Amino acid sequence: MSEDLRPLAVITGASSGIGYDLGRLAAQDGYDLIIAADRPEIVEAAQAFQALGARVEHLQVDLATLDGVDRLVGLVAGRPVDALLANAGHGLGHAFLEQPVEDWRHVIDTNVTGTIYLVQRLAPAMVERGRGRILFTGSIAGLMPGAFQAVYNGTKAFVDSFSFALRNELKDTGVTVTCLMPGPTDTDFFERADLEDTKVGTDKKDDPAMVARTGWAAMLKGEGDVVAGWKNKMQAAMSAVTPQSALAEMHRGMAEPGSGRK
Repeated sequence: MSEDLRPLAVITGASSGIGYDLGRLAAQDGYDLIIAADRPEIVEAAQAFQALGARVEHLQVDLATLDGVDRLVGLVAGRPVDALLANAGHGLGHAFLEQPVEDWRHVIDTNVTGTIYLVQRLAPAMVERGRGRILFTGSIAGLMPGAFQAVYNGTKAFVDSFSFALRNELKDTGVTVTCLMPGPTDTDFFERADLEDTKVGTDKKDDPAMVARTGWAAMLKGEGDVVAGWKNKMQAAMSAVTPQSALAEMHRGMAEPGSGRK
């Protein structure tokens, strides 16, 4: 493929986990990449994607800040973006009243504020061109009250809802919006969120490569949303008919500190 004709994908949270595997899929499919994350492993990710034939620019930056998002947009430098994969995000375990303000605010600013600000910065040019694809990494966590993960689940409820609304707003523009909704996935999410002693932290989890393939395929097809994994599909369906109080109690059993030792 001519370098001048290679499509460009912008991927956040690409240093590990689902974001890394999304980057690998994009590189294998002939995309050049602009990738960002707040971890130094983004350098190794860029090298791996370059080995697959992609031209890669990378940035280690805090995407919870507007300045961090602006720095990422600066790398795009007005080039046409064919795929925007808004994947960056992290969680936070333990009871809400015990969480320092700076911790829960960083979750909100990463998962919500930085995510939608990036979309608002890059999507208008996609609309003007009349083509492009946007993939949000939401979560089935957004479908239930997250006792002992209250802020994280709340942010994912926002992302899930926002993606559906934006999809409707852009339905006649040629730009598609897809929401990938994973369940518990084998990434560093649980270590970073201090959930390693919980039931959800110790249970078997989905392969991030499988989750990424599911989301990538749905994005290319222009689908509105996709739940990765059959167990998660069942849980998503159950959440639609189960009272919220029961869902919150169920989540407590998975995420309460020490539940992994019961």
